[in-house]
Amino acid sequence: MHFSGIRSIVELFVKVAFIWVADISVTMTGEEAVAHLRIQEYLDDVSNLGLSRSYAQWYNIDVASLLSSCKILGHEVDADDGSSLLFLEKSVMLCCPTAGKMHHYPKHLLHCFIDDKRNDGPQDDGIIFRAELFSISPSEEQLCWEKCCRSEMEIPEIQHRVSRWLSWLNA
Repeated sequence: MHFSGIRSIVELFVKVAFIWVADISVTMTGEEAVAHLRIQEYLDDVSNLGLSRSYAQWYNIDVASLLSSCKILGHEVDADDGSSLLFLEKSVMLCCPTAGKMHHYPKHLLHCFIDDKRNDGPQDDGIIFRAELFSISPSEEQLCWEKCCRSEMEIPEIQHRVSRWLSWLNA
């Protein structure tokens, strides 16, 4: 008798779990779930920047509302100025909270530039490695997503970013 009571409880939990899983699968496909997860990961990374309340609201209301139907493939955030770059299937979107602007750049207008200055001797600005994702656009609308480092220790991180950029550009 003792075991049958446990069996009933286990059956109850299994049924509840099955119903719960079934409800999720009815309301959202796997692809939609991944899309929502990527949007949430992006908004979480932005919230970790410690932005002012108005900038955080701009991201969580204005930017998030535009992303509800977008498939984000990746993103980067810039802790220095609070800007962010979203990698979409055929384009990137640059979000600049200080200007309150979102810029959209088609993938076919973007290029990657890498400048390794380690063998050039000391530079005035101290930069030894620089990578830039940029657009061919009118001067007021150019994308210039730049990552620089002044230490050999930072180079692998930038190389990893460039690897993701190139993978995305060539997909």
